[in-house]
Amino acid sequence: MSERAAPFYCPYCGDEDLRPSEQGHGAWECAACNRAFQLKFLGLLARGLRPNDAGGEQI
Repeated sequence: MSERAAPFYCPYCGDEDLRPSEQGHGAWECAACNRAFQLKFLGLLARGLRPNDAGGEQI
């Protein structure tokens, strides 16, 4: 089994100085903006995504 993927950048400031947090599984801390956040996988979509499912125009 492989390790879980780590985020590449902070979702708030975009910096890459991230560290795992002691708050629990999936929790990360950003040293640049001093924010903590948590990532969680919710599951797979029932039918998947297709380009026209969002109601956008076809190019």
